[in-house]
Amino acid sequence: MKFNSIEEALEDIKKGKMIVVVDDEDRENEGDLLMAADAVTPEAVNFMA
Repeated sequence: MKFNSIEEALEDIKKGKMIVVVDDEDRENEGDLLMAADAVTPEAVNFMA
């Protein structure tokens, strides 16, 4: 699996895109959805829920 760089993730956030941030598989091994607050839409909130 290829992960994006931090710079690529920041560019996507600046473009209003939602990204998935994951922690180490030896830790909790989970992911969180993240996007800029000013880009949030009702559809994005529904997707996150």
